[in-house]
Amino acid sequence: MTSLSSGTAVDQSKVRKAAFAGLIGTTLELYDFVIYGTASALVFSKLFFPNVSPAAGLLASFSTFAVGFLFRPIGGVFFSHFGDRLGRKWVLVTTLFLMGGSTLAIGILPTFDQVGLLAPLLLIVCRSAQGFGAGAEQSGGATLLTESAAPGTRGRLASLIMVGAAAGTALGALVWIAAQALAPNDMMTWGWRLVFISSIVVTIAAMIMRRKLDESPVFEEIKQEREEPPAPLKEVMKHGKANVLRVIFMNLGVSTQSYTIQVFMASYLITVVKTDPKYIPVVLLIGSLCGGFAAFGFGFLSDRIGRRRVVSLITGVLVLFPAPAFLLLTTGDPVAIMLVIVIGFILACQGVVGVHMSYFPEVFGSRYRYAGVTLGREFSAIIGGGIAPMVCAGLLAAFGNSWVPIAIYMGATMLVSFIATRLTPETLNRDLTDPADASARRAAAVVPASAKA
Repeated sequence: MTSLSSGTAVDQSKVRKAAFAGLIGTTLELYDFVIYGTASALVFSKLFFPNVSPAAGLLASFSTFAVGFLFRPIGGVFFSHFGDRLGRKWVLVTTLFLMGGSTLAIGILPTFDQVGLLAPLLLIVCRSAQGFGAGAEQSGGATLLTESAAPGTRGRLASLIMVGAAAGTALGALVWIAAQALAPNDMMTWGWRLVFISSIVVTIAAMIMRRKLDESPVFEEIKQEREEPPAPLKEVMKHGKANVLRVIFMNLGVSTQSYTIQVFMASYLITVVKTDPKYIPVVLLIGSLCGGFAAFGFGFLSDRIGRRRVVSLITGVLVLFPAPAFLLLTTGDPVAIMLVIVIGFILACQGVVGVHMSYFPEVFGSRYRYAGVTLGREFSAIIGGGIAPMVCAGLLAAFGNSWVPIAIYMGATMLVSFIATRLTPETLNRDLTDPADASARRAAAVVPASAKA
């Protein structure tokens, strides 16, 4: 047993349970995301939007993908309110059930040929519910893990959230590889349904793990000190608006590039580069595995040299990444394609987000931490990753299949994240249990000498 800087004891068995619970919950979230995003690129335009051109069908399919992101902040606001009032565990169990149930429902939806316009409407409803549940998932897991870990270990432990994300991406890629091994007619009739129905296995495993979860020691300490019911949303609007804006801008470019790499590039490779569709899940599988190792590695590094320094280095590289990435993709060479996707996962999809998992919770005061992290991440996800595949598809159609506007879009949003990171104080080793949130915010501005960038 070790101690938090405030003197709160840290039970290592509880930390391990929190780590596994956060990991497996994010596994489900990213599994749901990957199978939906891949389906958007491969089959949904034919199943739910068959009476339009291929380009319009792809845009419509990506629009349903974006709808989920519109509901993420709504769900995030709703669940984070209760997460800061009732505890992190309660929310993490509820969101898990909602996400898993919505994904299962997609697997049994009728298609356009069966019920007409009702089919895409039902798809939008399911995607909305999926987004509503996912809105507080990663923020809740990151908050719980960051609060459960001792100083000096928060970065590596919170990064396990993104190791879970990598596992979910890998599982999603594997099931699509299996589905694409079916005869084309079988895949389009019942194979894609099994992909979504299979999420019930991950959901059950995650539910078993999370029901045994303990609340974070920081939350328990704050709960005991309360003299009146908390109002986390009111608190974050009163004391944390500046930090919410910091998180929005820090995450904007990261979210944009992450979802462009994971979702849009699949359709780009198929429709423009004419890559074999069966190669896409293989590339996503290898990329996600590399990204999982990178997330933990960068999280560990941030415990040594500081969050801001690591995030600044990664986002700085990603400002310059899009142009050479598309130059390599357009060659159509399988090795070049693999290199681009793997680097994208290592840096944008998993690596930098692995550091964000501890950086963002450390920015906020304890009484509104869950709400603050959720608001910042989910609103940036709408204007970043949620619309990124749709924006990229629109730019591609508007500029005659030229990748240049897309590369400019990706680089410009990442430049915003780089600048926002440089303007955000270092948070390494700050005390998370300080009950005076104003003092806690001032403490966030104190940069340890060893962590100055």
